[in-house]
Amino acid sequence: MRILISADMEGATGVTWPDDVVPGAAQWERCRSLFTSDVNAAVLGFHDGGADEVIINEAHATMRNLLLERLDERAQLLTGRHKALSMVEGVQHGDVDGIAFVGYHAGAGMEGVLAHTYLANQITGVWLNDVRASEGLLNAHVVAEFGVPVVLVTGDDVACEDALGYAPEALKVAVKDHVSRYAAVCRTPARTAADIRAAAKEAAGLAVRHEPVHGGPFTVAVEFDAEHLAMAATVVPGVDRIGERKVACTSETMYEGIRAFKAVTTIVSAAVEEQYG
Repeated sequence: MRILISADMEGATGVTWPDDVVPGAAQWERCRSLFTSDVNAAVLGFHDGGADEVIINEAHATMRNLLLERLDERAQLLTGRHKALSMVEGVQHGDVDGIAFVGYHAGAGMEGVLAHTYLANQITGVWLNDVRASEGLLNAHVVAEFGVPVVLVTGDDVACEDALGYAPEALKVAVKDHVSRYAAVCRTPARTAADIRAAAKEAAGLAVRHEPVHGGPFTVAVEFDAEHLAMAATVVPGVDRIGERKVACTSETMYEGIRAFKAVTTIVSAAVEEQYG
C-alpha cells in the first residue's frame, strides 16, 4: 500500500493568520513544527494501518516548509517547486493507492481560516462547472482521473465540511474551529496529533485504487479583485473573459484543467503591483 500526502499549511494545527504561513516570518518558523507534527501524525497512522510506503508532497507556497529531520524515518518527502501537478504531484505515476489532504482549508470567497484558492488575495472565487471550488475540490477531481481515492482530510472545521462534498467517505479531522478568516479555536498539538494518527490508521483501509473517473469536460471560472488581472489571465491560451473581473477555461480533463489554472495564477501573480494589487 502506497499513500501520498498532499500537505498544505493553512489548515495546520495552531495556524490562524498570514504570519503563521508566510516563509521567513518569525511565526512561520514556529508553525513549521506544528505543520510537521500534523503530517508526521498522518505518516504514523497510515503505517499503523498497514501502509508499506508514505510519500509526502509539500503543497504550500515555496513548498519548502516541513522539517524533514522530524519526520518518521519511513517517510519520504517531495519538497520544492516546480511540479507538473503541483499540490498532488506523484499521483500520476500509477502506484498510489490513496491520498490524504493534510492541512487543507476552504476556498476563496468562503468562510474559513485563511480561506483562499492558490492566491492569498487576488482571487475572490473559483468555480468548477458552476460549483464553488476549493483547492480540495479541484485536486479531488484530478486524483480521481488516476483512480486514487481521497481517504483523509485535515484542516479547520469548515475545510472538513467542504470535504463532505468531494470526498464523503474520507476520514475528517478538524484541528481547529473557524471563528473568522484570521481567528480560530485551536486544539493542542498533542490532541491533534493523536486524532490525526487515529484517523489515518482507519483511513488506510479506504486506500483501494478504483477505475479512473473521466468526468469532463471541466470549466474552471476564476474571479479576481481587479479588472486588469482578468485581462492578464487571457494571455494563457484557451482562457477567455466572461465578465469584467472573471475568466473561464474549458478542458476535457482535470489534468489539463489544473495545469491551465496554475498557469493563470502564475501570470496573475506577476501582474500584481505593490499596494494597489
